[in-house]
Amino acid sequence: MTISSSLSAGVAGLNANATRLAAISDNIANSATYGYKRASTDFTSMVISSTRGTSSYSAGGVRASTVRLIDERGDLIGTGHPLDLAIAGRGMLPVINEVSLGNALSDTPLLMTRTGSFRTDADGVLKTDAGLVLLGWPANADGSIPPRPRDTIAGLVPVVINTNQTAGDPTTAMNLGVNLPATYTYAGSTAVPPPLSVEYFGNLGTSEALEVTFIPIVPLTGSSNTWTMQIRDSASGGALIGEYELTFDDSRGAGGTLASVTVVSGGAYNAADGTLALTVAGGPMTVGIGRLGDPNGLTQLSDNFAPVSITKNGSPVGNLTTVEIDEKGYVNATYNTGFTKRLYQIPLVDVPNPNGLLSLSNQTYQVSPESGSFFLWDAGSGPTGSIQGYSREGSKTDVAAELTSLIQTQRAYSSNAKVIQTVDEMLQETTNIKR
Repeated sequence: MTISSSLSAGVAGLNANATRLAAISDNIANSATYGYKRASTDFTSMVISSTRGTSSYSAGGVRASTVRLIDERGDLIGTGHPLDLAIAGRGMLPVINEVSLGNALSDTPLLMTRTGSFRTDADGVLKTDAGLVLLGWPANADGSIPPRPRDTIAGLVPVVINTNQTAGDPTTAMNLGVNLPATYTYAGSTAVPPPLSVEYFGNLGTSEALEVTFIPIVPLTGSSNTWTMQIRDSASGGALIGEYELTFDDSRGAGGTLASVTVVSGGAYNAADGTLALTVAGGPMTVGIGRLGDPNGLTQLSDNFAPVSITKNGSPVGNLTTVEIDEKGYVNATYNTGFTKRLYQIPLVDVPNPNGLLSLSNQTYQVSPESGSFFLWDAGSGPTGSIQGYSREGSKTDVAAELTSLIQTQRAYSSNAKVIQTVDEMLQETTNIKR
């Protein structure tokens, strides 16, 4: 009987609009929730009878289906903390629940989130107030990131920042820009430049020094333009680690620049980049003295001894001051000595179908058969976009649009209720006929 199908269609309409109302209320409630992805409800018709020319029609009603639009990106909102993170792109941050700490990651399902306000807890673990722990690949001691598997979380570890940690950066390279007096190599000269002491930092953050002595070679007549350079290492008890004979050009075009470097003892001279390969107590060190004909290294001009440009890398032991995550996902720690050290790399997770992910609480998502398998990309490369510090992703809810949908849903619900009321009255009339 078609009148009973009308009643079923009206009830189906009430259920469908109630589902839509639930999605709208969820969207409005989360209009200020960072990283919230709005839920969208679509209606599809149900057909019971599709025979052409039939004398009666049976109403099928409507079915509601709700999907969370995870691939929609909210606006980035600037904040004042470097560990407030958002994604400029389609990628997601890998996280786990803090209750999973201590368990093997291979036994822990990977969670993903689009944004988070991460802070260190009492143990230095970087996590949100909701207990989401950030995951990353740990760096080697020299800051490099070793190759890791991309289709599994086996290489990931919780990011731990010890705020009271100290670190030093040993010196591995140095450049000497020194002018030697040309008059000191004239016949009859007895002048000798003072020794040059250049500080460097050892592997344990200790302050050491290279003692560089320049000895002019004085001829009987004219000028030799030749010097003996001796380098001693204080960390080796003042032992001689290199001795070189330096000859300078006195031509008009290249006057004062190095013409030749002869190794007497110690590491070799690389003419291609103008460096000496020395070995100090803590290991190898590259010392730049300039290429042949280069005016930026050692020179011999005029009558003044002048260390004009001495640079080196490394730093003494310092205390951690700030931790930031750059757009490539590198977690960089900065110390009060100016030294910066790379601690981790945060990859970005991508799946073929983001809208197929399983939605969980706290704006987290999990892989499902509909989403496809995940892959870990380097931030800043590939399809995932980059990581933005000092930022949070805003809610995707448009309150004005949701209120409009709310009014439409209310009217549709009332209309379906009217259909049920009308059917009830018609059934009552049918009952009265029998009386």
